[in-house]
Amino acid sequence: MTLAAVSDAGPLIHLAEIDSLELLATFDTLLVPKTVYEEVESGGVPAGLSDLSYELIEADERRVDETELDAGERAAIAIAKDRSVVLLTDDLAAREAASDAGVDVHGTVGIIALGYGREVLDKDEAKSRMRALQRETSLFISETVIERGIQMLDEQ
Repeated sequence: MTLAAVSDAGPLIHLAEIDSLELLATFDTLLVPKTVYEEVESGGVPAGLSDLSYELIEADERRVDETELDAGERAAIAIAKDRSVVLLTDDLAAREAASDAGVDVHGTVGIIALGYGREVLDKDEAKSRMRALQRETSLFISETVIERGIQMLDEQ
């Protein structure tokens, strides 16, 4: 099965914060909207991003009429809809808007779970990285979400 995704800034930033950007290579195709790249670039391109294979892509974020979302989130949703790919985001409002538009959405916890599912990580390493998301990153994520992610690993 070919797995393609488009990422907004959150997963790029949060995976970089725990030195786990390589997990994005578990996707056969990774798309990054130019708007998202520029957003990430303004804070300093995370180390390891240049090692990934991804396609920088233009998107018309105006096609997504969600005023509470930033341009990068809107661009990523537009691409996900147009190309029928998974949206990678940790933003709750973006997740809801994408789900309402019929787009499959996964967050950083899901990316780590995929890394385990595709045998890039063993279970202990996947659990450790999920816990690191809560302790070592700028991502606000509850203990409940982390435990649900760990439960997903146990069920695979």
